[in-house]
Amino acid sequence: MVATFKVAVLGAQGVGKSAIVRQFLYNEFSEVCVPTTARRVYLPAVVMNGHVHDLQIMDFPPITAFPVNTLQEWADVCCRGLRSVHAYILVYDICCFDSFEYIKTIRQQILETRVIGTSETPIIIVGNKRDLQRGRVIPRWNVSNLVKKTWKCGYIECSAKYNWHILLLFSELLKSVGCARCKHVHTTIRFQGALRRNRCTIM
Repeated sequence: MVATFKVAVLGAQGVGKSAIVRQFLYNEFSEVCVPTTARRVYLPAVVMNGHVHDLQIMDFPPITAFPVNTLQEWADVCCRGLRSVHAYILVYDICCFDSFEYIKTIRQQILETRVIGTSETPIIIVGNKRDLQRGRVIPRWNVSNLVKKTWKCGYIECSAKYNWHILLLFSELLKSVGCARCKHVHTTIRFQGALRRNRCTIM
């Protein structure tokens, strides 16, 4: 039986959420930034290590706050399905401090409002636009240390423009939600080995 994993991609306006998803699915990137105004749902099938996984990737527009209950979730069209996903990808722009503060707030709201099963729901923090490294506003080590040691979340940096670490991001995501035997292994170890040991193919 093929497992289906629901993934929510969240972040402030202009951080590259849609660019990451489209690079992963279609191997394409556009310099033109088109703001996401409504929830977009993608349904790819992915093969990793010989296993097929059905993904439901939901690309959400910026939300003002994480819905505190199911009623609020379904009352807002942009938030539908947000509380029932298996994993969260929180994207920020490494050149924009406010975008990091945004995901910091959203992450805290997820922990405070999604009480049941939250501890088992992976959250991966993604620093996008690594190609603009010189404009970085927070040192990478500071962010990585905070996310991994204090937040206990996965952390990865990528470039949607140059398709750098995009495959690694989704390989790590699949392991986080689908591989029970990997849960006891520290996130950094899984990150380091992902490129060498895991093969991921879009169908």
